[in-house]
Amino acid sequence: MREFKGTQKWIMEGWLVVLSLFQLYTAIFGIFQPRPQRGIHLMFILPAAFILFPAAKKWASDRVPIYDWFLAILALLPPIYLLFNNDYLTERLKFVDPVLPIEMILGALNIILLLEAIRRTVVLAMTILIASFIGYLYIAPFLSGVFYSKAPMFSELVEMHYLITDSGIYGAITGVAATFVALFVIFGAVMETTNTGLFFTDLASRLAGKSKGGPAKIAVISSGLFGSISGVAAANVYSTGTFTIPLMKKLGYRPRFAGAVEASASVGGMMMPPVMGAGAFVMSEITGIPYVKIIIAATLGSLLFYASLVFRVHFTALREELKSMDEKDIKPLKAILKDIYLLVPMVVLVVILLIGYSPFRAAIYAIAICFLFSFFKRENRMTPIKIWETLRLGGQNMIMIGMACAGAGMVVSIVTHTGLALGIATVITNWSGGQLLPALVLIMITSLTLGMGLPCTPAYIIAITIGGPALIAMGCDLLSSHMFVYYFAILAGVTPPVCIAAYCGAAIAGSKPLQTGFESLKLALVGFIVPYVFVFNEALLMQGSVVGILTVSTLLLLCVILSAGGLSGYLFKAMDVGGRVVTLAFAIGAAALCTMPDLTDKPLMLAASITVLVIFWILVFRKKKPLEPVTVEA
Repeated sequence: MREFKGTQKWIMEGWLVVLSLFQLYTAIFGIFQPRPQRGIHLMFILPAAFILFPAAKKWASDRVPIYDWFLAILALLPPIYLLFNNDYLTERLKFVDPVLPIEMILGALNIILLLEAIRRTVVLAMTILIASFIGYLYIAPFLSGVFYSKAPMFSELVEMHYLITDSGIYGAITGVAATFVALFVIFGAVMETTNTGLFFTDLASRLAGKSKGGPAKIAVISSGLFGSISGVAAANVYSTGTFTIPLMKKLGYRPRFAGAVEASASVGGMMMPPVMGAGAFVMSEITGIPYVKIIIAATLGSLLFYASLVFRVHFTALREELKSMDEKDIKPLKAILKDIYLLVPMVVLVVILLIGYSPFRAAIYAIAICFLFSFFKRENRMTPIKIWETLRLGGQNMIMIGMACAGAGMVVSIVTHTGLALGIATVITNWSGGQLLPALVLIMITSLTLGMGLPCTPAYIIAITIGGPALIAMGCDLLSSHMFVYYFAILAGVTPPVCIAAYCGAAIAGSKPLQTGFESLKLALVGFIVPYVFVFNEALLMQGSVVGILTVSTLLLLCVILSAGGLSGYLFKAMDVGGRVVTLAFAIGAAALCTMPDLTDKPLMLAASITVLVIFWILVFRKKKPLEPVTVEA
């Protein structure tokens, strides 16, 4: 990304600050009609993509070439036309009234510019994917069966992507990015500016630093806390990993394991309520399920995922006799308690949401509290310069998410208008023989494949558009279907061969990327089990009876401990290959029991599972001779 100086710097920062102020204004005083709201949002972020992001990394400098200024000016024209003609466009009949020549020109321009902006700001793979779907429109007439579709006229192509607001560039997905997501991006920027991320690391150090494998547990806890508001895996890795990965290496962890721990923990942040990246808001928009219900449903799965990481690093530390941090390298409890007020905004956010208020109000209150509390400490104080920097950072962070959502909207538009989603659902149903489990495996592979090349949110949107109809047709619950796809879109970040989060962790750790990727995959294994339980047992989504919810939670916690022990090679003591296989077999058995709701809903099963868990807990965590801590050089 380009770094500017002088007048250019102030102009570009001012552009982004105005974008953030617009998002705050509409959140407080009411959002505009769909087309103006989304149009203004893209009118700011699309030109900014060409100014801030060079066409190639080797051309990055503080100087913007004339062709990028030209592209930025052209990028203003399509949304400006929509803004000035909103009334006319709202009244016209979709796919009935003719598309004007000026609209075809601007629509084609918008599509081309968006594809180039996505290539620069998101990833080349997403540009190729969208272009492939556009190409499908014109080869579909030559295909047979469910893949056949009549080729659209050029005017229809422009209309589906540019003029309508239910899908396409200015569709509902962009609407989510231009409202809820943008506001929470600003909230994340405020939290970052007030050093909340550093507080999370200090808190995690105090909670886990002196335990066995303390540095790795710090990575897990701090990444979970920070990731719950950030929601971008690569950003999580670089934010907390620059501290935790060198610390893990210093205390004896292998470089690839250190990088993998940070990558897996950072990816899990997108599963963690209350923000879940942009996923919770997009899921709410697509399904019509209230946002609060989605984050409640996601709670148990995310906690179990992080529990699996904690147990895994704990058993690894026991097996390799790794040491803990020295007390003098951990921030004193008194100092941490002085900063505990930094958690209040997140607590208020969750409480307001659970009471039943809108995400808009919850985020605005949380931002206001962050601002007021910043004056409690000099270095956190929101001075005019820090306010400017926060708004600039918020606007800058909206660019990638906004581009990705607009691109995903184009794919959704093509899939829905051609009927491709229903066709693929038919194929999945046929290939799976009408059986749910094989269908889930096929959709898992689809989600992982898309997620390897795309950010989580667009990967989820496209995968659910393709695979969702098949799951619904087989009788799956709407929420469990979406959670299933969403989890695997996230886990693609640690699934080789293309696992961006793991590659980021490897870059910091100095390890081989692919080896770090496979290590991350092993660490995140429980994340591959949880989505299947979502589908077969609604108790994991916090639905159904209390007995069922408690039983599933207990059995999965037992599964977490057993799988962590089996993969680490240590449970009660170091295990050979045979012991690991048996342990993993019991873990799979515990997970299989969770897929049987008729069995888990019985009080006797709950009593038995709690008894077994307590016995394991006593045996596994019985007091042992502590290891000597080591001092970490500053």
